[in-house]
Parts: sequence; structure tokens; C-alpha cells
Amino acid sequence: MENLDATIDSMENSRFAALYGSLIKELTLTSELSQTDITCLLVVYYKFSKANGPQCKQMTKKQFYQIFLVLFNVASVQVIERTLLAITKDTKYVSPRAWIHLFDLYTTNDIQVRMRFAFEVYDTKGTGVIDREQVGTACEKFFYGEDEDELNELKADMTEFLMKKFDLDKDGVISYEDYSTVVEQQPILVEFLGWLFPSKEDKDLMAHCINLQLKMN
Repeated sequence: MENLDATIDSMENSRFAALYGSLIKELTLTSELSQTDITCLLVVYYKFSKANGPQCKQMTKKQFYQIFLVLFNVASVQVIERTLLAITKDTKYVSPRAWIHLFDLYTTNDIQVRMRFAFEVYDTKGTGVIDREQVGTACEKFFYGEDEDELNELKADMTEFLMKKFDLDKDGVISYEDYSTVVEQQPILVEFLGWLFPSKEDKDLMAHCINLQLKMN
């Protein structure tokens, strides 16, 4: 494998190839990302894991949180934690497979994949449905101001609107079937309870950061 990064010498490049060469080939067969994309992302991953010491081969969750804060400007601990839970069950580290899986989710145009991911993140109780309380909690971040009574009224109105919109069978909760039926008709509503997927500007920033670090296009 040729040298990929100006900051990685030939010895480090050989180590990277030994660690990730087989994984890159394997992931290329199943991922929508190209081999170049996967390699670029794993070089970034390698640098983060390397910062944890010579014996560490994985990115820590603390580093993952920092990436969200800096790259995506996401400060919601719940969003980060639910996103992590969707890509890995490890409580301490983010594996290279999980890292690539995240960017697969972020770049796919497959609405079915996007819906599954979004619903899993929004289902904060892990019950398989989204209830009125969860919708109300999500709506709190939609409104800002100093008039508490007005904010509560706006939150209640939005909660009621979303429940009527998505609870198709009127059983008091939003099931995946309810959610997917609505979103398939109106894909823009895939993120109906708040930010989950990077915007075009976020994606451009991701690509720019990777290109700055790598001698690859």
C-alpha cells in the first residue's frame, strides 16, 4: 500500500496496511463507500486511535464525542449516545467497523436505511415505539424564548401536531410502521424529532477535512 498521508512515514504506513488492509477489502464489498473513501476514513480513525497510546487500536467514545462537537456542532449528549448505540454496543470504544458504519449511514440515499437509523435514535426508551413523552421532550429544543408559558404552549401544540401526523393507528404511540408510512410519503420528515444526518455543508466539511490530511482524491 502506497504512502497515504504526509504525516505517516513508511513504517507507520506499513503498520496501517497490516492493521486495516484486509478490513478495507472486506468493507469495500459491503459498503456504499468506495475503497478510497474507506481508506481515507480509516487513516483518520488510525490517527485518533494512535493518540491513545501505542497499544491502543481503537477510538475511544470520548474522542467520538469530540468529533461530534467539532465536526457536526452537535452538543446533545442524548443524540450522540443514541447514535453510538445504533452503531456499536461497546461501552468504551468505537471499532473501525462501527466508524465506517456511521459514515455509511450518513452518506446513504437509501430511505429504508435512513428510517431505521433515525427511528432507533428517536426511540430513546428502547421500547420499539415513540410515545408522547418522548415527542414532547424532543419538541423542547425546537423553541426558544423567555416567556415560559408561551414556550410550553408551543411545545404542547407541536407535540399534538406530530402525534396526530405520525400516530396513524391512534394507539397513543408512534410505531415504526406508523413512522415509515409517513416518511415514505414525505421523506423530508425522516428527521421529524431533530437533527440526525449531516447537512450538505457538514458533508463538504467532512470531505475537506479528509482531503486536507490525505494525499488522495
